[in-house]
Amino acid sequence: MPAFPRPRRLGLALAGLCLAGRLWGAVDTARTSFARDVQPLLEDNCYDCHGDGESKGGVHLDAFVNDGSLHDRKLWLRVMKNVRAGLMPPADQPRLLPEEYQKLMTWIKFQAFGLDAEHPDPGRVVLRRLNRIEYRNTVRDLIGAEFDTLNQFPPDDTGQGFDNIAEVLTISPLLLEHYLDAAQTVVEQVVPTQSKTVAVHMLSGGSFSAIPPATVKPPKNRHGALDLSYYAPATVSASFHAEQAGKYKLTADLMAVEKYVDNQFDLNRCQLTLRADGEVLVTQEFVREGDKPFDFTFEREWPAGDHTVTFEVQPIAPDQPHLRQLRIRIKSVAVAGPEARSYWVHPPHYRKFFPNPVPDTPAARERYAAQLLGQFAFRAFRRPVDDETVGRLVELADSVSSQPGGTFEAGIAQAMVAVLASPRFIFRTEETEPPAPGEAYPKIDEYALASRLSYFLWSSMPDDELFRLAAHGQLRAHLGEQVARMLADPKSSEFVRNFTGQWLEARDIPTVQIDGLAVYLREHPNAGLEKAIAVFRRVSEIPDDKRSAPEKAEFAAARASFISFVRAPKPQLSEELRNAMQRETEMNFDYVLRSDRPLTELLDCNYTFLNEDLARLYGISGVIGDEMRRVVLPPESVRGGILTEGTVLAVTSNPTRTSPVKRGVFILDAILGTRPPPPPPNLPALEDAASPEVLRTLTLRENLKLHATNPTCAACHARMDPLGLALENFNAMGAWRDGEYNRKIDPQGTLITGEKFSDIRQLKHILATSRRRDFYYCFTEKLMTYALGRTMDYYDVDTVDRLVAALDASGGRPSVLLSGIVNSAAFQERRAN
Repeated sequence: MPAFPRPRRLGLALAGLCLAGRLWGAVDTARTSFARDVQPLLEDNCYDCHGDGESKGGVHLDAFVNDGSLHDRKLWLRVMKNVRAGLMPPADQPRLLPEEYQKLMTWIKFQAFGLDAEHPDPGRVVLRRLNRIEYRNTVRDLIGAEFDTLNQFPPDDTGQGFDNIAEVLTISPLLLEHYLDAAQTVVEQVVPTQSKTVAVHMLSGGSFSAIPPATVKPPKNRHGALDLSYYAPATVSASFHAEQAGKYKLTADLMAVEKYVDNQFDLNRCQLTLRADGEVLVTQEFVREGDKPFDFTFEREWPAGDHTVTFEVQPIAPDQPHLRQLRIRIKSVAVAGPEARSYWVHPPHYRKFFPNPVPDTPAARERYAAQLLGQFAFRAFRRPVDDETVGRLVELADSVSSQPGGTFEAGIAQAMVAVLASPRFIFRTEETEPPAPGEAYPKIDEYALASRLSYFLWSSMPDDELFRLAAHGQLRAHLGEQVARMLADPKSSEFVRNFTGQWLEARDIPTVQIDGLAVYLREHPNAGLEKAIAVFRRVSEIPDDKRSAPEKAEFAAARASFISFVRAPKPQLSEELRNAMQRETEMNFDYVLRSDRPLTELLDCNYTFLNEDLARLYGISGVIGDEMRRVVLPPESVRGGILTEGTVLAVTSNPTRTSPVKRGVFILDAILGTRPPPPPPNLPALEDAASPEVLRTLTLRENLKLHATNPTCAACHARMDPLGLALENFNAMGAWRDGEYNRKIDPQGTLITGEKFSDIRQLKHILATSRRRDFYYCFTEKLMTYALGRTMDYYDVDTVDRLVAALDASGGRPSVLLSGIVNSAAFQERRAN
C-alpha cells in the first residue's frame, strides 16, 4: 500500500491531510509538497514500473513509510540523474512536461535533499595528500629538483577515475618510508652542503658538431642530447677551454637506444671511439643493447688552453637490414677540474640557496639560518610558519653543522630534509577565515585558496605572485585575472595532460596492449596462413626421426610461410604513434580550452591534430613530418572529436579486437555521465556465447546480440551496445575499416533515449546537439571532481545545475565553466567540522 494517498484518485485525501495537519500541528513541508506536487507525477509516469508492487531496478517510489524514507538521498539522486538524462520515463513513454520536470527537480533538491540555495553546502573536505604528479612538480618548483615519482613511489589509488581524490589518497608505512627517502634524495640532488667544490663544466650532447667529411648531420633529440646512428660513419667533437693547468676528470654519459619494432631484430653493430685531444680513451663495439646506459670516466693532466673531445662511430657488418634505428646517444661529457683547492668554486645553484655570505659569529649564523629556513618552510608548507617551528629547524641545522666536519650548508640541507618529510608538506592543510555575519560556512583563507588554484591548474604549489596576493588578502579580489594568468603559464600544460589523461584515459595509451598481428588478421583473413599453422602444429607433434620426407617438406614449407608472413610489414602501434595519439587528445582539449571554443567541439568538429605517422594511420593525406599540427579535415570525414581519436579507440579495445562494450561504457561514463552498474559476477565472456567456428561467421554485433539474450544483461547492453557498435568501423588501433572477417560492419543504432543514427558522424552530431546538456553535466561533474579532489554528491546538484545553465547560455565556453567553479562555494568555502 502506498504511504501517501494519490490525489488524482482520492479527492478527499488532501483535505484529510490538511485536517490532520490542523489536529497534529505543523505538517512537514517535504511531506505536504510531496503529496501535492510529486506523487501525482510519479503515479502518472513511474508507478507502472516502480509502484503498485513493481520495483524494476530495485526502485520503489510508493513505499515511503516515514519522514526518513522520504529523504532517501541515494534514491532521489538516482531518480534525478535518470530523469535528467532522459532514461526515465523510457523512450517509448510520454516525457514529463517542462513544468513537471522542473517541479520534480526542485522538490528533490530543496525538499528531499534539504539544500539551501542561498547558502550552498561546500561539501566534505578530507585532508589531501599530494599525489605522485603533484609531489614531483612541487619539489621541482620548490627547489629545482627532478625526482621520478612515477618509478620511486607506488601508484596512487583512484576514485571516479581520478588520482587526486582526497579520500583514496591514503598513506601506508611503505609510502611513508618512500617519502623519507625521497626527502633526503631530493635535497642531496640540488642543495649544496659545502661552500666550495671542484668546478664542473658540462658539454651537452647538443654542443657536439659533425666533423667533415661527414655528409649526414647527426640528429639532436628534444632533451639536448645527440644521436649517432649505428648504420653510418660519423665523427663529432666539442671543445673545452681550460683556464688553468691541472688535473681534470672527464665523464662521458652515453646510452644505446633503439626504436622498438615488434618481431623485428636488428643485427647491426658499430664501433665507438672516444678521444681527448686525439688520444684514444676508449674503443668499444656496440650491438643492440636495449636502451642501456654507459658511463666512461678518465683522468687527465691538461695544460691551460683549448681541448677537444671527439666521438667516432664506424658501422660493422653494414649489409644487415636496418630495422630498429639503432643509435648511440651522447647525453653529456662532464669536465671537472682543476682539482687543486685554490681553484675551487661555489657549487651550482649555491647562491639560490645561500644568497648571502655565511656570517662568522654564532648569533649571526643563527639569524641567517632562521631567515633561510623560515622562507623555505613557508613555501614548502604553502602558508606562514610559526616561530616555534622555525626554531626547531634552526636547532636541527645547528646540531648537524656543529658535528666534526660539519658545515653551515650541510645543517641547512638536513633541516630542509625535515621540512620535506613533514606532514605539512606532504598534505595540503587548509585553514579558514573568521566567519562573516550570516555565513553558513566559512571561507578558506587565501593561502588555501592559492593552493586550490595552483594544484587545480598547475598540479603544483603556488608561485610568488599567488603567495604575494594571499599575504595581502587580495587574491579573491583578483581571482579572474589570476586564473587567466595561470592558464597562460606553460605550467598549465599539467592541467591539460592530467585532466585529459584521466578523464579520457589518454595517459594509458603508452602501455595499452594491442596485438597488431591479431588485429590485422581480423580484417585480412589469410587461409594460407591458417593452413600453414595447422600443418606446423600437426607435424610438430611427430618426433623428428619419425617424420616422413613429405612431412618434413610440408613442415619446412609451413614454417617458411609463417615466418614470411610475420616478417612482412604490417601496421603496429609503435611508441611514436602512441605518443602522437596522446598529443592529439591533449592538443585538441588545449585548443578548445585556450581558444575558448564551444566544449561541444570536443565531440564533433572539422579538425584534429596530426603528424605524418598519425595521418597515415587515419588515411589522411597531405601531412608531412613529425611535428604535430592542427589539420582541417576533408568534408564528410569520420574524424574530428575525441571519440574518433586513436587514444580513446585503443584504450577501449581488447588486445586482439575491438570492444563495443568497453567503448559503450566509456561514452556513457565520460560523455553522458550515466555509467552502468558493474556486470554481475561469473558473467560468461563474449567469446563463450558460441563455438569458435560459429564466432568466425558472426559480426561483433551478432555476437553481442547472442550474448545479451540473458535478461540480466539485456538492459545494460541496450544502453552500451549501440554506442560501442557505432565505433566498430575503427579497429583496435584506431584505423578505419569497412569490414571484419569479410563481413561488412553495420554501425547504425538507436540510443536508449530514442535518437536513431546511421553512423559515427550522426552519433557525434546527436551527442553535440540534442544531448549536449548531458555532456555539459558530465563534463562539469568531471571537472569539479578534479578541481575539488572529491567526488560529487547530492549537496552539489544545485551548484552543478547553475554551472551547466551558465555554460549552456554561453554556448559552451570553457572560460565560463572555469570561472564558475573557482568562484563556487564548493571551491571557496568548507564545512567547519
